Amino acid sequence: MNPDMITMAGGPAGDVTLLADNWHVPRIHVGDWFDTIITWLTDNVGPLFDFISTVVSGAVTWLTDVLTYLPPWGMIIIFAVLALWIRGWKAAVVSVIGFGLIDGMIEFEATMETLAQVLFAAVISVVIAVPLGIWAARNATVSRIVRPLMDFLQTLPVFVYLIPVIFFFSIGTVPGIVATVAFSLPPGVRLTELGIRQVDREMVEAGEAFGTSPWGILTGIQLPLALPSIMAGVNQVIMLALSMQVVAGMVGAPGLGTEVFGAVTRLQLGAGFEAGIAVVILAIYLDRLSASFGNRSTFHRMGAVFRNLRGRRTAADEEKTPADADRTAAAAG
Repeated sequence: MNPDMITMAGGPAGDVTLLADNWHVPRIHVGDWFDTIITWLTDNVGPLFDFISTVVSGAVTWLTDVLTYLPPWGMIIIFAVLALWIRGWKAAVVSVIGFGLIDGMIEFEATMETLAQVLFAAVISVVIAVPLGIWAARNATVSRIVRPLMDFLQTLPVFVYLIPVIFFFSIGTVPGIVATVAFSLPPGVRLTELGIRQVDREMVEAGEAFGTSPWGILTGIQLPLALPSIMAGVNQVIMLALSMQVVAGMVGAPGLGTEVFGAVTRLQLGAGFEAGIAVVILAIYLDRLSASFGNRSTFHRMGAVFRNLRGRRTAADEEKTPADADRTAAAAG
């Protein structure tokens, strides 16, 4: 205890702390207020939490079933093809080696469970973060409200997120997902707002001068120019979601987090190291792929593929047209 501080006698132990110069700060019951709010929400909004729990649990279970439907070698091929398409052959080779190592460590199923939860939480975070960031960029009042809220969420210790979600959703997958969404939300909001605010004002004014509607300016000028910043936010959302999922193993979220937490509690060094290696490999894979979506060449490549497919479909339809006309004429005759 600090020698300059003494505890007042006659009251609850540690209730009021006095300093040597008789100046003291009265006990502020922030924790009690927070506990009251959580208790009130639990008692009065229970059906809403049950509905959220049912939807989230069902969606994550379905996504996990999809990712574990094929044998590990089949999923490794899919991951390699995806890496080849987005990043090139080097990334494909690295992904084969990395996920092959995960399978060799008997961590593939746990990795897929973690991947399913990360993808679901990241999608929910992006769906919330991007519109909120756009709204904050276009409205100063919203920005003044959102910024301190994002500061609070971003600086709150990671383990504190787990306390209220246990009261709302008990233990398992759902509390881990909810905590992950709240934890990974701030960078998506911040970078979306920053990207739109950094769009050249003259470009926006030129659009307004040509009579473009606010929706047209947003979708035709601001969002395309802010896309690298927005995708950097999406990348950060995915990385934070993965880090939080490991911590969520403490509340029973299945996957690599449970493996790491179990190894720590049982002092199993080897098992913990293997689960940690699997987390690192998954993080590198997701980081490299999500970072590529901020590169315009990736979108151009994807656009070229879609244009090629559409061109082939149009050509096929044109080839059918004369035959269809002949059949129509024959039927008419």
